[in-house]
Amino acid sequence: MFKRLTALLLLMVTAVSVFAQTDAIKSLNDKVRKTHKDTFETKADSMTNAFIESFMIKTKGVFNVKYGYYQNNIYWQQAHAIDVVIYNYQRQKNINRTLANKYLNYIRLWYKNKSNNYSGAAAASTTTPNTTDGYKMFENPYTDDMCWVTLTLLRIGEATGTSSYSIIARQVFDNYIIKRAQEDEATGGLWLPWNTDVGSGPNACTQAPATLIAAKLYKKYGTEKYLTYAKKLYTYTTKKIVKGGGRVEEPPLTYTQGTFAEACRILYHVTDESNTMKNRYKSYAFTYLNYAFGVDSNGEQHDRCTSAKGNNLLRDEGHNADQSLFKAVLIPYAVNYVLDEDMAKANRTTIFDYIVKNTKMMWKNLDISRYPIVFCNYDWRYAYTGEDSDASMGAMCSGSSLMENTARMCRAIIDRYNLGALYAECSKFTIEPGHEEDAELTPFYTAMAAAKEIIDNPNDYMTYQFLKAIEDLQAAYQAAQDYATAIP
Repeated sequence: MFKRLTALLLLMVTAVSVFAQTDAIKSLNDKVRKTHKDTFETKADSMTNAFIESFMIKTKGVFNVKYGYYQNNIYWQQAHAIDVVIYNYQRQKNINRTLANKYLNYIRLWYKNKSNNYSGAAAASTTTPNTTDGYKMFENPYTDDMCWVTLTLLRIGEATGTSSYSIIARQVFDNYIIKRAQEDEATGGLWLPWNTDVGSGPNACTQAPATLIAAKLYKKYGTEKYLTYAKKLYTYTTKKIVKGGGRVEEPPLTYTQGTFAEACRILYHVTDESNTMKNRYKSYAFTYLNYAFGVDSNGEQHDRCTSAKGNNLLRDEGHNADQSLFKAVLIPYAVNYVLDEDMAKANRTTIFDYIVKNTKMMWKNLDISRYPIVFCNYDWRYAYTGEDSDASMGAMCSGSSLMENTARMCRAIIDRYNLGALYAECSKFTIEPGHEEDAELTPFYTAMAAAKEIIDNPNDYMTYQFLKAIEDLQAAYQAAQDYATAIP
């Protein structure tokens, strides 16, 4: 009985801290509820479907580079294209199982077809993830391409709960990415060549994702070497590549701004370094994102990454297959920052406002008159008016990523607030003395413990897990109340 009494007391005490946590996201939650409700989710569903219908080769799970035009050497771009599908799958898992399974099949086909890997070094694919040491399915001469695909493999593992995808990501990193790294005596850091050509040097588009992979692998597996790799890659990048004012590289591009910001954010969470160093990671995570949306480290507006100084709208970064999807890389990491409750509240709100502003502008200028054939423009201030044959997968990927991740962001904010508020309400539960240890209450205690774990560690859980926790706790709370009422 003592254990159950203690549990009830703990529920009431921890409710106070939960109220504090829910208050911390209340301002964002109020913004979402007041102006957006579920509209971003319905628009994201429509846009992701249009992206698939307009550009995906549905028998292979990979995407045409332009409307109706396949190109065999489009590899790293496929990672960011399928990311859009992965994020929608995560939202649908506990809402629309039929649609979720349809999208899961596309994800598996993407994997089976090696993300359209054109490299002759890549072995033939299998339908089941292969975990042998000599695995070459995603090997490619371009180090950065492997990095982007590896991040997507990790994302599939997180979304599906299937560990084999994460194992493959780990093997690609261990066997083909980090083996190319070279020590830099001057900085004590590590640098990676862009590709296998003689004389190929380091660049931000390789260093940033590699740093992020290493940090994520350490977070997942706890193997010390990954943290060492992450720190060394970070060290070289900051000392030899990063520029002043919040620029990751010159010229500043949104995809490396976002990726290195995410690497810094993850390092903040996993590092065992001093508070000074941890706070540096935390500060840089915001600085690099803020720069991408047009504000430098001194708080001055610029138009290096935006379409005009002061408008915070991401610019047209170019029309080729690479440049057109840079924004698709930035946006998910900007959303992750907003959802990270360890980041400064004011900074999270700032990035939130940037994202929503861009989303509204993009949707306002999206021509859906021929739905599900929809094309997004390179510049979100204007509708696409070109020929169908010129319509860009990368541009549509960037727009779809923006809408899908805005929906993910708003749904997560609402669910976090709802779970915290529900937990606080359930903490008021009382029962007649002597019945605290009744077996009928076990599901309630279990659901409360699961909810508190998610509330205490929100960054470790995904939207569908918040939804499930809410459903489970609601059901268990109702059952507990019914049982308590029936006691004579």
